[in-house]
Amino acid sequence: MRPDDQLRPVEIQLGYLAHHPANVLYQSGNTIVLCTASVEPSVPPWMEGKGKGWVTAEYNMLPGSTVPRKRRERSKVDGRTTEIQRLIGRSLRAVVDLKALGERSIVVDCDVLQADGGTRTASITGGFIALAKAVQNELPDAKIGEGPLRDSIAAISVGVIKDTVKLDLDYELDFAADVDMNVVMTGRGKFVEIQGTGEEATFDDDQLAAMLAVARKGIAELTKLQLDVIG
Repeated sequence: MRPDDQLRPVEIQLGYLAHHPANVLYQSGNTIVLCTASVEPSVPPWMEGKGKGWVTAEYNMLPGSTVPRKRRERSKVDGRTTEIQRLIGRSLRAVVDLKALGERSIVVDCDVLQADGGTRTASITGGFIALAKAVQNELPDAKIGEGPLRDSIAAISVGVIKDTVKLDLDYELDFAADVDMNVVMTGRGKFVEIQGTGEEATFDDDQLAAMLAVARKGIAELTKLQLDVIG
C-alpha cells in the first residue's frame, strides 16, 4: 500500500497516435487518458478581430472505460461531462497568453480509455502536455514562461479518509472519502481552482490546510514530470 502522500505511478507516452502531431497517453495508476491538441487557424466568431486566440477542451469517457458500460453521448452531452470539460478548458486558459497565441484556436480532446478515479485531474495534467506540444509545433521558439505559455498547469485529487489525508484518490479511496477535493495549480505554485466537498461530513481549517499542502507536493512532482517530457 502506497504512503498517504505518494502519487500513483505515472506513465507518459508521447506520440501514441502516429498521425497526430500533438498527443499523449497519460496514465495515473489504472486511469488512462488519451489527450490530443489540435490547432485551427481561426477563432470562434465572437472573438474575430480581437487579435487573440482561444483554448478550449472536450472530454469524453469511452464506453469500455468503466464497468458497467458508459453509454455513448450521441446527441446530448450530459451535465457531468459539460462541467468537466469546462474545468479543463478554464485550467488550460489560465496559463495561456491568448494575445501571444494569435488568432488561432487550440482544441484539447481528453478521451478516457480507462477510469479508476481522477479522470478530470489526469485530463488537465495530460492535456497541458498535449497543449504544450501543439504550441511548440506552431511556434518552435516558444518556451514555458515565454510567449503563449506563461506557466505549466497540473491537477491532483486529495481527500480525508477516517481523519487521514490521502493524495491522488483512486476509485476505491474516492468512494471511501469523507472529504474529497480536486486542486488545480500552476507550476509556480499559484492556485487556479479548488473543488472540495464533504460527503455527508465536514472538515476544519487544519484539515483544509493539510489537504492543500499534500496537493501542492503532488503537483510539484507532476510539474517536474511534465517539464521532463515537454523539454
